[in-house]
Amino acid sequence: MLSPINVSMESLNLITLAPMLIPVVGALLILIIDIIKVGLHKSLYVVLSLLFLAMDFIAVVDSSGVFIANGTTFGLFDVMLIDGLAILAEFIIVGASMLFIPLAMTHKRFHEFSYPEFFALFLFMIAGFQFMVATDNLILIFVGLETSSLALYTLIAMHNRDKSFEAAVKYFTMGALAAGFFSFGAMVFYMLTGSIEINKIALVLAANGYADMGFVLIGVTFFLAAFGFKLSLIPFHTWAPDVYEGSSASMAGYMSIVPKIAAFVVAMRFFEFLVHSGNAWLDIVLYIVVVVTMTASNMWALVQTDVKRMLAYSSISHAGFVMAAILIGTTQANTALFLYWILFSFTNLGSFSMLWMSRQKHLPDYQSSDHSYNKFAGMIKTAPIASVIVGLFMLSLAGLPPFALFWGKLYMISSAVAGGYTVLALIMALNSAIAGYYYLKLIIYMFMKEPLQGSDSCAYATNITLALKTIVGIAAIGTIFAFVAINPLLEFITAFVHNSGY
Repeated sequence: MLSPINVSMESLNLITLAPMLIPVVGALLILIIDIIKVGLHKSLYVVLSLLFLAMDFIAVVDSSGVFIANGTTFGLFDVMLIDGLAILAEFIIVGASMLFIPLAMTHKRFHEFSYPEFFALFLFMIAGFQFMVATDNLILIFVGLETSSLALYTLIAMHNRDKSFEAAVKYFTMGALAAGFFSFGAMVFYMLTGSIEINKIALVLAANGYADMGFVLIGVTFFLAAFGFKLSLIPFHTWAPDVYEGSSASMAGYMSIVPKIAAFVVAMRFFEFLVHSGNAWLDIVLYIVVVVTMTASNMWALVQTDVKRMLAYSSISHAGFVMAAILIGTTQANTALFLYWILFSFTNLGSFSMLWMSRQKHLPDYQSSDHSYNKFAGMIKTAPIASVIVGLFMLSLAGLPPFALFWGKLYMISSAVAGGYTVLALIMALNSAIAGYYYLKLIIYMFMKEPLQGSDSCAYATNITLALKTIVGIAAIGTIFAFVAINPLLEFITAFVHNSGY
């Protein structure tokens, strides 16, 4: 007769699960409140969402204390883990989400924010992203990936425009394909190693001397395709511009930041040991993907006539730029990844939030699309403050000093040089120069062109609220004064990355 297995609560170490459970409980509470009392004002759901996100942030801070005291900590039968990568990623995920949610306090024409389901799905999505980054178990990563993705598909469709439905379907189709690739990749590595934990997979492959290199190559190919879809790396990027265009501007900005940091962390955990295994073919493949993604997306951005699509291609280029850190594979490069993405979060969310100011059901004759360049012509005369703020974000995205993203690009390029990737560093610098053209193009439209006939300030600033002013103000302050916090931020990130062994 088998003896019963006794599992103590202390051995489960449930603190590792706390940051994920908080948004799940918040989402369930919102749904229960809606069942009990229908038709409550959306401000209640905004406040509840912010409250649970604040609790989530505190739980992440508490987890960081556990990590500082004890190092990498496992929990829940060693499925969950607290390490530096998880903590840094969760700070970005929850922090960016706290900046996004207040945008719901906007004009009632954005009807998706009036549904309590929107906020419940949003919290479920955050929990999914946190599950992705706080484990090295491939099954739990897959569960987190699908939880976040299914919620995000629905959030896009809730915008309720023809392009929104099209965008949601495209994203769902590509996401389902990416999930299939991830599953096949996980199956191959389980077949090779008998494990679904990334650390154990690395140990078994190293012990075997990568004897089954053909199968390793097949598994890596599947994983690279899956991450390529989630990070919109070329040639897996085709969904991104259409999905960004079909989403609301604020959701597009959020999609360019939070889902990608989750995918970057998983990619870093998985590719790190392969990069250091000395297999030249992986270096070559990653090198090509990084260079082509940066360069081709910049070329496409140059010819766009819609600002939102330009920013979509710009976000693809930034993803390729940051993917270089995983190729380089040093502690400095991994630190640069998180520094870059924190600074990018302020700048890009601010840029898309400025587009969020306006949405027109009926386009005037001088506009070819909702956010065409012509809409911004002469904006310095019709909306001077808004034009200055947009110009600020464009200069930061272009990497001009002393604005935020300059420091991220500088540190990333310096990590490439230090890692022996001098040619890659030159390509990255050249792409930054090319990107400057299409960012400056928008500034030229705003500051050097005359307003088109029939345009006025109301055509742009139709959705200014206190919440939007606050979020844009925070983004602008972070963009302008980032240089003050660069050294402390670098020390903070480096400590977490280095102590995690990356």
